[in-house]
Amino acid sequence: MSEIIGFRQEGGEIIDLQSIALERGESLATLREKLQKHSIDTSAYGEAIHFDNSAPALAIIRHSCAHLLAQAIKQLYPDAKFFVGPVVEEGFYYDFKTSSKIGEEDLEKIQARMKELAKSGDMIEKSVISRTQAQERFKDDELKCAVMSNIVGDSFGLYAQGDFVDLCRGPHLPSTKLLHSFTLTKLAGAYLGGDESAEMLVRIYGIAFADKESLKSYLHQLEEAKKRDHRKLGQEMGLFTFDEQLGAGLPIWLPAGARLRRRIEELLTRALIMREYEPVRAPEILKSEVWKISGHYDNYKENMYFTSIDDVEYGIKPMNCVGHIKVYQHSKRSYRELPLRFYEYGVVHRHEKSGVLHGLLRVREFTQDDAHIFCMPSQIEAEVHSILDFTRKIMGAFGFSYEMELSTRPEKSIGDDAVWEIATNALRSALESSQIPYNVDEGGGAFYGPKIDIKITDAIGRKWQCGTIQVDMNLPNRFCLEYIDENNQAKQPVMLHRAILGSFERFCAILCEHFGGEFPFAIAPTQVVIIPISSEQQDYARHIQLALRHIGVYAEISDKNETLSKRVRTAEKQRVPMIAIIGAKEVESKMLAVRDRRAKEQSNMTEGEFIAMIESKKEEVSF
Repeated sequence: MSEIIGFRQEGGEIIDLQSIALERGESLATLREKLQKHSIDTSAYGEAIHFDNSAPALAIIRHSCAHLLAQAIKQLYPDAKFFVGPVVEEGFYYDFKTSSKIGEEDLEKIQARMKELAKSGDMIEKSVISRTQAQERFKDDELKCAVMSNIVGDSFGLYAQGDFVDLCRGPHLPSTKLLHSFTLTKLAGAYLGGDESAEMLVRIYGIAFADKESLKSYLHQLEEAKKRDHRKLGQEMGLFTFDEQLGAGLPIWLPAGARLRRRIEELLTRALIMREYEPVRAPEILKSEVWKISGHYDNYKENMYFTSIDDVEYGIKPMNCVGHIKVYQHSKRSYRELPLRFYEYGVVHRHEKSGVLHGLLRVREFTQDDAHIFCMPSQIEAEVHSILDFTRKIMGAFGFSYEMELSTRPEKSIGDDAVWEIATNALRSALESSQIPYNVDEGGGAFYGPKIDIKITDAIGRKWQCGTIQVDMNLPNRFCLEYIDENNQAKQPVMLHRAILGSFERFCAILCEHFGGEFPFAIAPTQVVIIPISSEQQDYARHIQLALRHIGVYAEISDKNETLSKRVRTAEKQRVPMIAIIGAKEVESKMLAVRDRRAKEQSNMTEGEFIAMIESKKEEVSF
């Protein structure tokens, strides 16, 4: 078995060997030797973390690699000062500043120095100093002073490797020699502490693994991701665009993209009606008074846009829940009506910083596939079961594997502990009785209730956060929602917030990258291109086009004054699933020469056979 590099304690906190050695009053080398010989009782430290690609091991490996990056930068740019170098989902990064200009071309040089340093095999040693000592030591380093100002307590960890010393709480590998499978991935700018009014720092990202095979696989995934980038494909296929005259983060759906989106909406609407959801529509701008009642004004204001009308403040909705609450309040409700399921493809706006905007994946205006279910407490588990089943069918239709994450009460939240416990236990029970594996994100819930997050895995192994299921007993209480029970007593309903796709913008981007633009026939923006060889076949081509549109299939005629091969290539570039070629022979025999792009097959079909085949393909995706 590989070397032990740390321990995971109860609650998930990771403790490295340096911290244990300090606690035991012995050298790191002595501790490592005892661990290798199994001559030490480690039961008090928690679960052993071995040098492999497990999540806790990668956290240690990548954080150590961030320090290796900083060490290399310090040697190459002696005036460099460092802010923070955390582990993030895409690997690690370090924020720093230097008087030298750093460009993408410098990453290779920095990485080469990192590899030299790693080979030297410096031990990574830890010491602890007081706040006073730390302030004296780093008094000329404004970035380290900024780091210390955000830390509570009177002691600070120092980690040293070779000639490099950094203020840090760990965890770290025992030696840089263990770092051999890493690469730097990109260069970016980052505001100090994420504050747009603060100075801009340089940020270098990297990735690291325990073995070279995993690194090679990851780099292959990166190359594949570049080919599938939805921004590139969106431009090539004419799906969407952005215009700075309108504003950043505000997508414009072009005809092809709007067709893609509409097909997903149609599939979803059909499934919602079968599951007894009712459509509703609420305004996009509401008085701030209701946002104060809901708690958004105090807990979510920084993410909202506000305006004044007749000296009254209004907030543009970042969520649809308040509008749906007002739908519920429109009538007096009986327990016999519950559960009530309202859905809306609701347009919402959120104040995202310009630095995080990213194609359709992170925008300022988007449309949620939103629904809110009002039910009795006894109905929570059954409703969550139903949502989980709905999720399974939607993700299965597109070939996504997925996992669930239960998120509990965050520090900034509203409501009583007892209410949170009831809601959290209801979600946990639904997951367990459905036999769905899940992780727990302690403190990751919404400010008004716990939630289940749906995380999907695409065709090249990347994970995406999409939908969510949230139990909310706080908003019904704040808005005094009621239903009359079987004993003619007023009771408070439970509110379930539910989105499965998350938003149409984000989900379309993920679908684009998942399929590489090769969408299933049922949702393809253009499903059939009909190519008449000459103008003499134009009438028959139009006849086929109208027959296809009559059954809800979008067909285009490619009749430009271009060669047949060029028109076929254009349709192929647009990733159109079916191409039907019509010449004089086809008109005479009422046949079509059909190319199935996805199956990579060509065949001759009668008009009736072609229409029947298309109708069956149209039904291949359903929820």
